[in-house]
Amino acid sequence: MHRFPAEMLSTTSRTRQLNGTCVSSVDLELFLHYSLIPSLFIILVLSVLQRRERRKQRDDTSHLLGNHFEIIIPLDLVGTFSNRWSYGIAFGATANKVMFLFSEGYQPLQIPQWAQAFVLLIGGMEVGLSHFPFFACLSSEFRLLSSILGFGYSLIWFAVTVLYITECPHGQFLGRYETVLFYWPSLLCLAFLLGRFLHMFVKALRVHLGWELQMEEKPFLEVHQAQHVKRLLRKPPLQEIKKSWFQTRIYEWDPCFQFPSRMIGTTVLAFICLYLFIIIEFCVFVYVRDELDVFEGELESYITSVNQTGTLTPVILQVKELMSVTKGVWLVTILPASLTCVSYLFHILACYRKHMKRLWAGNKHFLPLKFHNPSSAESVVAIARYSGWQIAYILWGYLIIHVVQSLCGMGIMYSLVLPVIHNQGLEMLQGLGIGILTISIVLGLVILQVWIAATFFLQPKMSAADRQKPLALNNRKVFHNFNYFLFFYNVLLGLGACLSRLLISCILGTWLIARIDRTIMQNGYEGADMGFSAWIGMLYVDHYHTNPVLVSFCNILITGHRERRLQRAIKYWCLNQSAGPRISTRSRTRWLLLQTLVNNPRLAMLRKSRSGHGSRDFTQILLACSDSGR
Repeated sequence: MHRFPAEMLSTTSRTRQLNGTCVSSVDLELFLHYSLIPSLFIILVLSVLQRRERRKQRDDTSHLLGNHFEIIIPLDLVGTFSNRWSYGIAFGATANKVMFLFSEGYQPLQIPQWAQAFVLLIGGMEVGLSHFPFFACLSSEFRLLSSILGFGYSLIWFAVTVLYITECPHGQFLGRYETVLFYWPSLLCLAFLLGRFLHMFVKALRVHLGWELQMEEKPFLEVHQAQHVKRLLRKPPLQEIKKSWFQTRIYEWDPCFQFPSRMIGTTVLAFICLYLFIIIEFCVFVYVRDELDVFEGELESYITSVNQTGTLTPVILQVKELMSVTKGVWLVTILPASLTCVSYLFHILACYRKHMKRLWAGNKHFLPLKFHNPSSAESVVAIARYSGWQIAYILWGYLIIHVVQSLCGMGIMYSLVLPVIHNQGLEMLQGLGIGILTISIVLGLVILQVWIAATFFLQPKMSAADRQKPLALNNRKVFHNFNYFLFFYNVLLGLGACLSRLLISCILGTWLIARIDRTIMQNGYEGADMGFSAWIGMLYVDHYHTNPVLVSFCNILITGHRERRLQRAIKYWCLNQSAGPRISTRSRTRWLLLQTLVNNPRLAMLRKSRSGHGSRDFTQILLACSDSGR
């Protein structure tokens, strides 16, 4: 028995050495650096093919490119409503690299601690640049070439990831197929991108060969935005449609609303990052559990050596029980903590739709007063911050919620379960009954004060339709005595109320820490909540740039302007093609004006008179002609 800890330690070490001896020929961090070469090549090719809408006069040699070489964008995070899930899956392919940055594992250089922020900034830009071709090829208008480039780049990443998993599928914490558990979401996303680019290639090839018509360019007004405006102009139904319990309590699908690609991509990436974070946390738990098992074995050997008669034996038994309970509670609370964060992700989407609809209707009452007119610069920055901050809030929120739930589980175990296991159930029930009775009496006295005040110290209702009595004192002498004698008792009661306020604030604050759409600060201090400020700024940017009514109005203006230009071009073309004499547009307009004034002489009186042009005499002639005609 004395050799049990050493044997256990050697077994654990041998298992980890067996799982950790695998060295892959692929270094994913090094490959990330080298992937910038094809990434920059793809960006350069797409930039050269892109045409500038407005060509500026330059004095340098850039005029040799003509109207080519335009800066390309990966995707529009504000106004993109098409191809949203492809962009979301492309974001999901970056999950492993995002978690690598989140763990601050990006350390290419040995730099001082104060410069870590710059290193993380460089790392984030490198990850973004290495995955830039995914988004650029999905959004490029050159579908045939971009599909080929995107398919090739995705295939490279897919092949390298598969090679890395194949060479070292096992790990040193979870054992068999540990690497597969970490990288299967990225593999699935890359496989989806391969299929997506292949579909784009086939469709673009059919268009190039003339087998299919080319798709129209992206409309300025989306279909769901037009439907939303039509619904606003339509009369509301006389009877509301009966909704199911799910539609009333959980979620109701709205065909006139679509989430932008930013929200879809953030949600997909947050799901995958949360999954990876849980796997990493479980690996740490396995490592700590093995170390605790070794320590527990050493304690067991000590108890055996002293024949369970040592002075430290009761303490050691309590420590062993604490470690056993902690391991069990931490393992059990993984599921509720993860489900809580998953529900938050869906709830944030529902809150986004609800808040956007309120802003579209001009309702800002749900926002704190200081956020009714936020800074424009802060709102623009918020649209860039939101996605990253939302993911970080979810990850840290999961860890904090897990810790809080574990502490609650420990309290339940030590207050309810362990006393029953140790044959102390009656004492536990007695203490529980006394505690419940004490709290009930305190709450009863609080409720009794309210009942006495409503019954004896308020004047009767002025009308039977009033919901409550007016705030007018009655029986003032009795009230003053009541107030005096309860003064000293309420001092003690206030101590418990203060502690309950602190406890409830801590529980709600930690429980809602992952909710970036809701502030956990008190009224007046919402500005200190940086996450909530980013949420509000993001809402305002979307409200100002994707409001369906505003977009519909702009679409009407743009469509009308295009139609007028088209009619003018057709008219000029017809005039140029005619063999007869050319007619001046100004002369034609004046002739039509004269004809209108001759047919409607009274309109001449409403015209603005011009000196030196004989307009007054012309008006009198028209009026005379009209009178003589009668």
